[in-house]
Amino acid sequence: MEIEWRKLRADQLRDKARQGAMVICPFGSVEQHGPHLPVEVDSQLGEAVALRTARLVAQKEPVLVLPMFWAGIAEHHMSFGGTVTLDFATYLAVARCLCESIVRHGFKRIVLLNGHGGNDNALRVIADELTPKLKVPILQMTYWYAAATAVAKNLDTQKELLHACEAETSMMMALRPDLVARDRIALARANTTPQVKDLVGPGIYSWRALGASSASGVWGNPEAASPEKGERLLNAIAEEIAGKLTNKELWSLPILADKVEP
Repeated sequence: MEIEWRKLRADQLRDKARQGAMVICPFGSVEQHGPHLPVEVDSQLGEAVALRTARLVAQKEPVLVLPMFWAGIAEHHMSFGGTVTLDFATYLAVARCLCESIVRHGFKRIVLLNGHGGNDNALRVIADELTPKLKVPILQMTYWYAAATAVAKNLDTQKELLHACEAETSMMMALRPDLVARDRIALARANTTPQVKDLVGPGIYSWRALGASSASGVWGNPEAASPEKGERLLNAIAEEIAGKLTNKELWSLPILADKVEP
């Protein structure tokens, strides 16, 4: 059963809307990923997670995956070069048009599946803005948060997915080994400065350029990566997210409330 929106005809997509298909919109980025990985990592991994997740969801209910939206909010990577970034107003406008198009064609369930940390806050605000306007449930998730248990269980030197790290490098080794410069992984070792949460704990946010916290543009330990670990991560992440998306109660939660009279 085809799950990729771009590979179907318009009449087939109309049928999918009548069947109540869930629509997954993957969001990524083109940005530096240290000395050893290509700039497409977040888009490559985000799309892979979306497709693997959808194939599992499709065993239970109809689902579609839109093409990856590859441009993200990545100002914090610009000092390294190779990065494309959007401002929030542009990002909101594109996401709004995508969601409006989906709803106009009769789809009533949207998942904004994020693969880049810099998009996380923006997509949360976008879900907040568009849900009451479009009057359909719009779920927002960043895949390594939505599948935090699966990620942690499959890492040896980190507790979570970071950046150009054990996790991302492993998954790229599994998906596109030809794009991983293994002979340059050791260059990821570099001087780092503490994160805000390391100094004062969670709950306080401060924007910082990534180059101000890592001289190599890497957070984490890519030297612990392997293609076998990457395949395990991709499968485990997809399984955890698919399990959540096929929870019927999730989609039946009320999203709007009647006006309360004084």
